[in-house]
Amino acid sequence: MLNTAILACLATLGAGVSTPARAQDGGTSLPDMGSSAAQIITPAEQDQYGLMTFRELRKEGLVLDDPLLEDWLQGIGERLGAHSNKPTQKFHFFIVKSRDINAFATLGGYVAVNAGLIIATTSEDELAGVMAHEIAHVTQNHVLRAVERQSKAQVPIVLAMLAAIVLSSRSSSDSAGNAGEAAIAAGTGLMAQQAIDFTRDNETEADHLGIQTLARSGYDPVAMATFFQRLQAAYRSNEGQGKYKVPDFLIDHPVTSTRISDAFDRARQIKLREQATPPPAALPSAGNLLLPADLSVATATLAAPTLRRGIDYLWARERLRVLSAESSSAAIGEYRKIRDADPSRFGDAQRYGLDLALIDHGEANAALADLQQLAQRHPNVAWLDLAIASARFHAGQQAAALADYDRLLARWPGNRAVILSYAGTLGRIGTVDAGRRAQAILRPLADGGGDDPEFQQTFARACEIAGDTARAGEAYAVATFLNGRAEDALNQLEGLKRRTDLDYYERARVEALIEAFKPIVLEMRKQGIRPGQPDR
Repeated sequence: MLNTAILACLATLGAGVSTPARAQDGGTSLPDMGSSAAQIITPAEQDQYGLMTFRELRKEGLVLDDPLLEDWLQGIGERLGAHSNKPTQKFHFFIVKSRDINAFATLGGYVAVNAGLIIATTSEDELAGVMAHEIAHVTQNHVLRAVERQSKAQVPIVLAMLAAIVLSSRSSSDSAGNAGEAAIAAGTGLMAQQAIDFTRDNETEADHLGIQTLARSGYDPVAMATFFQRLQAAYRSNEGQGKYKVPDFLIDHPVTSTRISDAFDRARQIKLREQATPPPAALPSAGNLLLPADLSVATATLAAPTLRRGIDYLWARERLRVLSAESSSAAIGEYRKIRDADPSRFGDAQRYGLDLALIDHGEANAALADLQQLAQRHPNVAWLDLAIASARFHAGQQAAALADYDRLLARWPGNRAVILSYAGTLGRIGTVDAGRRAQAILRPLADGGGDDPEFQQTFARACEIAGDTARAGEAYAVATFLNGRAEDALNQLEGLKRRTDLDYYERARVEALIEAFKPIVLEMRKQGIRPGQPDR
């Protein structure tokens, strides 16, 4: 069985758009699905290693947890995946906190998009273009083929590359960037040209299939090419200025005029061929208030709130700008620079972002007044309504905030973002009654929350303040496990098992979790991994 660290590294090497890659001038052919790659790692192992890679990133603190943004990104991804060349493939889309412009796919259908890339886009179509490219890497088994090709390389080289990935992803500071580049210099010299040659056809094919997926999904197929073009212009204009410090090992190949021209040509051909084709049927929202039935491809502005898709993109991008900033003060400063540099760019979405930063900065009253004005202009917008409830709570208006949450829950029953936001607020109140209310609110998510660390953490807090300490301990342990610290979770459960006040059902649940976690911990120990160490 291959080392998880090697797979994590190879996944990133095999499928990165972090900065777009150089395409060959010639054409490309579909890969042979009968490749021996599947003999190296089974589909079940692909899912397992993809999940472990995701949890590794979570443990490093690189995954951005926000129910609104998660549901929004997953909604876009599911629409694209359903219209890809492999619609039965399961995908899990998540956001990496880094402001570097980056995206990558890994085993098991896990697709990461950096905050910096989303902020760099100017439309949801551009973002969808990058995601469609990564989806193609997964559906065409490019990641698996990277494992097949590179598994013969020396393990120390591959481990050095993984170290560089983690160091560079953790921070965009000069020190972290230099550390990543140093690791690359030590570890990748022997395989650099080999990796470049291997990924050219993959990148070209991912472009071609991604453009088709965009068109089938109702997005503008030209958007991928326009984003590549803007990235190329940005790198050229900022060359030597250090504004885009993307480590070389995440730059598979630079964008070339040939690649951009090819993407434009293919997109135009598709638009001409499908001009008379009706738009795809809307996908069911499955309770996602950020995935409405009307997913028109028309360009949306804040002046037309019925075109939800484009509007949600604008709110999401600004929310992400705040949550990925180094601090609320930094976010406030960023918005003031935008407003001072060009007031025309400071619209309602930017006001919303600034208000979020003000709430976090302790200026909830000022934020609340502005958010209420925005809500009058854009009624029934989840981004604004949840922000108003949060602002009221932080401004000391607890009863009004809870009433807001009750109205939101009645409007969107079962919605994960509303439920977790409401229960999280109750957890901050910290009374027994608040804990019991939070437990009740969280109940609709319980069946599907087994692999959701945010649910487990919120539920643990609710149980804790409600006085159900055994259930709280169990949920905290599961959250610890899902955050990549399996041995710590096992130790928590072993301690919980020693309690004498557990009833039959509580003890049975704890013992079942111990049996589930123990093989994973034993495998990690076999690899020399201990608590507090990275899983590599």
